[in-house]
Amino acid sequence: MPSKILRAVLFPVTFAIAQGGEAQPLTASEAKMFSAGDGYERFMGRWSRLLAVEFVAFAGVQDGHRVLDVGTGTGALATALAKAGSRTQVVGIDPSEGFVAYARKSAGPRTTFETGDAQSLRFADASFDASLALLVMNFVPDPTKAIGEMRRVTRPGGTVGACVWDYDDGMKMLRIFWDEVVALDPSMEPKDERHMKLSRRGQLGELWRKAGLENVEERPLTIDQHYASFHDYWDSFLKGAGPGGAYVVSLPDARRQELEKRMRARLLPAGSDGPFVLKARAWCVKGRSPAT
Repeated sequence: MPSKILRAVLFPVTFAIAQGGEAQPLTASEAKMFSAGDGYERFMGRWSRLLAVEFVAFAGVQDGHRVLDVGTGTGALATALAKAGSRTQVVGIDPSEGFVAYARKSAGPRTTFETGDAQSLRFADASFDASLALLVMNFVPDPTKAIGEMRRVTRPGGTVGACVWDYDDGMKMLRIFWDEVVALDPSMEPKDERHMKLSRRGQLGELWRKAGLENVEERPLTIDQHYASFHDYWDSFLKGAGPGGAYVVSLPDARRQELEKRMRARLLPAGSDGPFVLKARAWCVKGRSPAT
């Protein structure tokens, strides 16, 4: 496990990016990595929107359900839910005011967004037919507390679900990046996102069962992301979004150019630029809120 924690402090909660050790002071790039909606959308939002469609189908949300989108980010899951059902009502919460503002720009008439803490939801018991969290549980400081809150606000028999990227080997866009970062600078190994909690097979399912959820099912969901060129891939890191982007924008020019050169050689071994496809796998879980 890594010896340090990279933290992004966002109102009103603190997100822990890795496990173990003591918290370290934030750099400017780290502090803003989950606050810029445009940058995040270019970096990871494009992936989230593809996965969200698969997650909605897996969760089994029915048209007309009222759904809580926990950690909505730029609104990928909320958008997929609204498109999947003409009568579905969605409430998206996120600790980042920047993300909430971005999500609101494309909100439909049955979707609302607000700032909120997954660990302390303001909603009454049994307020929703389903509570879902797309790509956020591994960033919550106390996921057990968040799951308890999601279960509390979900009606008996309703669905509580989540997805987390397989950061070890399943998320190629980031796996390739961190492999080259660590090869260039071995001291960065503790910040490799492969150390993310809840990102391995069985971890979400175990947590769901411990939370008392019933009929727990865990499944890998896989998507393909198409990039038009190397710059389509690399430029997304230059927005400073996520741990990878925060690291890239913190580098001096010479070191950043060296990393870019390594990444280009890794993704385009033949030397010529052009379109390519990267795969990503997420571990997804769902369970039923019990009657009592």
